[in-house]
Amino acid sequence: MGARKRDSDRRIGRRALLVGGAAAAVGSAFLARDELSELYWRLPGVRKPRVEGAVDYRGARWVSASEANFRWADRPDDYGIDMVVVHVTQGGLASAVQAFQDPGHQAAAHYIVGKDGRVTQMIRELDVAYHAGNRGYNERSVGIEHEGFVDRPQDFTDAMYEASARLAAGICRRYGIPVDREHIVGHVEVPGTDHTDPGEHWDWDRYLKLVRAAHTATPA
Repeated sequence: MGARKRDSDRRIGRRALLVGGAAAAVGSAFLARDELSELYWRLPGVRKPRVEGAVDYRGARWVSASEANFRWADRPDDYGIDMVVVHVTQGGLASAVQAFQDPGHQAAAHYIVGKDGRVTQMIRELDVAYHAGNRGYNERSVGIEHEGFVDRPQDFTDAMYEASARLAAGICRRYGIPVDREHIVGHVEVPGTDHTDPGEHWDWDRYLKLVRAAHTATPA
């Protein structure tokens, strides 16, 4: 009887080991699922064929962002585009370009508009840029950075406002986006963000007036 008891103990031990192992495996599976649910939106998506170096805004110069800072996509077929998000770089144009080319930065916008009005495109509009800090907003919007600092109104030059307005108007025209403050927003207005750009010195009334004028003008 004693021997049977020891056999029983061994059977229980093996059963406990198996159950414990299964529980650990299930726990790992749930952990992996949770991790994937948080990270899947950074995984490569559908990569629509594109011409290397092509731009969506005529006159923009092309400088490619790191692939770590955006997700390949096929917008607007896989994600509709109905918003433009306005940003400020908090630095110079060159430093912003360098940051967006850095895979460790983990963020980039589609465009940067310089103080001189020059437009640099770093991510195609059909791809999802990591610019808003909110997955849903990233997937549905185009991000426009502006060279300068939020606390320096002198950085927001006439050339910058006019060039950015033409750029935003073209985006709105392409995707049927209404030209209003519900669809052209600042980074500060994105849910969950801790950013304050474009800041209190950004002249929204002036900007929207310029965007509307460019939107109704005959495209060049």
